[in-house]
Amino acid sequence: MNSFTYQNPVKVIFGAGTLAQTGVEAAKLGSRALIVSYGDGSVTETLVKIIGLLAEAGVASQEFLEVTPNPPIEMITRGVEVAKAFAADFVIGVGGGSAMDAAKAIAAGVLYPYGDLWNMVYASHSNITAKPPEKALPLMQIPTLPATGSEMNMCSVVSSTMRKQKSYIWADCLFAKTAILDPELTYTLPPFQTACGGIDAISHVLEIFVNGQPKSDLLHEFQLGVIKTIVKNLPIALANPTDADARTELMWAATCGINGWASPGDAWTPMHQVGHVLTSRHGINHGTSLAIMMPAWMNYFKRIKPAPYERFEREIMPIADFKAFIAQCGVATTLSEKGVTESDIPGIVEGVKTVSFNAEGVLASNPPVTEQMLVEILKEAL
Repeated sequence: MNSFTYQNPVKVIFGAGTLAQTGVEAAKLGSRALIVSYGDGSVTETLVKIIGLLAEAGVASQEFLEVTPNPPIEMITRGVEVAKAFAADFVIGVGGGSAMDAAKAIAAGVLYPYGDLWNMVYASHSNITAKPPEKALPLMQIPTLPATGSEMNMCSVVSSTMRKQKSYIWADCLFAKTAILDPELTYTLPPFQTACGGIDAISHVLEIFVNGQPKSDLLHEFQLGVIKTIVKNLPIALANPTDADARTELMWAATCGINGWASPGDAWTPMHQVGHVLTSRHGINHGTSLAIMMPAWMNYFKRIKPAPYERFEREIMPIADFKAFIAQCGVATTLSEKGVTESDIPGIVEGVKTVSFNAEGVLASNPPVTEQMLVEILKEAL
């Protein structure tokens, strides 16, 4: 096992009905909350409850309901303006990964001293000029979609509409102070969002399992355990959206998959790097981009580094069956299903190179991925 330093300061309040603790916990963070969530009405009932709970606890609130998928830095800039105008002293993210990531970026942006908020972003892995935030307003996260695990990590994924790029802000100040994980908030999720969330959560640990350190018994057992839990419970939740046990397992699995427990000493996310370009250039949602990349990646690298893929096939299912499992959940598994053709591959590769190739001219992984290898993987994904 590789050496590592681990820290995670997030207080997690988990279980059915824990939303009721929002007001009491929020009052410990401040007296004026900016609530960051979506503008499509998908969490209106939850927002109403949260606003009421805050008021009962003596916390004033202001909603910022402009979040869209792959939160653009332009929207985050507006959120910072709203937070400052309201004199918010803490931020609450309510929703899936985009809402929670936007909440993080806004909380940091309020105190950011280096101008353009895009300066926070690691927009190039080969020429790092990012000035990550050093301070942020206190954060509370309330996920309504188990997927990104943003409620318990220090990463915010944002995009730039102008640049057609998507990348990370990564800083200790982005850890939430408190995360309230109430599985009951996920009961009304549409099936497609439920499926994409589960697939995203699988990808977080699968990437580390197949691309990370080869000798790490406990971590590999943990990674496979998260995958097994999701594979078991995702079909149950899709068939019966109010199955309390399945929803509870999916929520905790998503959090545990990317809060650092599954990956100390590892940091390989090459499938995500490609997926971000599929999103920024072709509008493919995040979960679907990973549903497409995982089987193609596995089929390609099984020929080069068979051991982890053979173990996956022994303990989970054959790669072909895994691809079929994703399709049965209602998510595309090929680029062609999303209108991407072979002629689009050079542009995708260039997008990955621009943001994610390192100073050595490869995509960090184990083994590293060259430009030609990436072309072949994308052809596999067609």
